[in-house]
Amino acid sequence: MRFFIGLDLGQRRDYTAIAVVERLERPRPYGEAEFEALLVRHAERLPLGTRYPAVVERVRELTYLPELSGRCELIVDATGVGAPIVDMLRAERLGSSLAAVTITSGERESSRQNAGCMEYNVPKKDLVGCLQLAIERREIRIGNDAPWTSALLEELMDMRKTTRENGRERMGAEGAGQHDDLVMALALACWKGRRRTQAIRFGSAPLF
Repeated sequence: MRFFIGLDLGQRRDYTAIAVVERLERPRPYGEAEFEALLVRHAERLPLGTRYPAVVERVRELTYLPELSGRCELIVDATGVGAPIVDMLRAERLGSSLAAVTITSGERESSRQNAGCMEYNVPKKDLVGCLQLAIERREIRIGNDAPWTSALLEELMDMRKTTRENGRERMGAEGAGQHDDLVMALALACWKGRRRTQAIRFGSAPLF
């Protein structure tokens, strides 16, 4: 797959967010192509209160964009209310493959295949840590002129790791806005998009 769509599902007071990244690879004379970069091609928050059938339809529209259709994977936050939405998406004729991620507070990742859909249990610290590592290694390009850029960058700057009294670590937004929906959508897409390998600069064109 070349494109990865992260879907972070919101509830009544939280936004549903979508992020699309493109995996770039550098050809090599022998063997598999080498990972080069992840380009953030699109990000959006759906309006508060958007019903889940409308979320599913919006995702379906994205997977059938000419550039994405048949070349993308949808990675959905299946935590809590996400499970029935995954079932709705599974029932759709999407132009993508589907992976469901249950975000946990645990230490280890696990996975299984279920009815043609890969299901993962992934610690939140691993998802966010994967995104942070990609940024530190300059493996992420984020466009400067897209309408969603400022909101995404603001969320990225607000992300903090804090340690609670019981010793457990929490990853989340600590700034004025206290939203992390775009970051989590991006983290889902990047976690899957850079799993095979790993180097980068900033600046890219939005998808639309």
